[in-house]
Amino acid sequence: MSQWLPFALFAFVASITPGPTNILVLSNSSRFGVIAAVPIILGAGSAAAAIVLLVGLGAGEWLLRHPQLQQSMTWLGLGWLLYLAWQIATSPADPLLAPATSRRLGALGAAGLQLVNPKTWMMAFAVVSVFAGANADAGRYLLHALLFFLIALPCLTTWAVLGLGAAKLRNRPPNPSPRFFQITAWCPPIFGGHHFKPLSGGFRVSTAPYIS
Repeated sequence: MSQWLPFALFAFVASITPGPTNILVLSNSSRFGVIAAVPIILGAGSAAAAIVLLVGLGAGEWLLRHPQLQQSMTWLGLGWLLYLAWQIATSPADPLLAPATSRRLGALGAAGLQLVNPKTWMMAFAVVSVFAGANADAGRYLLHALLFFLIALPCLTTWAVLGLGAAKLRNRPPNPSPRFFQITAWCPPIFGGHHFKPLSGGFRVSTAPYIS
């Protein structure tokens, strides 16, 4: 059991610290409720776990050999964050005024954000190289991926609960401007912009908020 404690701590820190996904969870929860954030939580957690497994099975080495693909991931990730921020910032301040046909971030959108985020891949490199072992079998990689997913879920859920608390604070008199909460729409690019760097710069183990 003791051999899993360092990995569990790594996964906890990587998932709970502020980052673009966490802020998106908070924003959606504060506007639409905790239930609306569940698909984001599941999508982001599942994608991060899947990337751990893919890196363990050899996809990471292939990615390192293609720096141009890494650059494309960098720009796609930043573009996706800016698009999500714009969607939130330009939506009605009162969620009740939002059109019934308005699209919300879902599981696929949250998963896509992880897939084009090079730092999520760096997290997976850390799991494979430091905790699972580069020569481990597929079962061990799968176990680490599953454990990371199980740890990420309550961490991301914590941010959804914080979003619910922010919504209650907004509705408590005297009411602050609803636009204050839309400022959080631009937090994901701010928190996440420095994460979107190519992998070819070298591997370093870090506890930065990889998926969040």
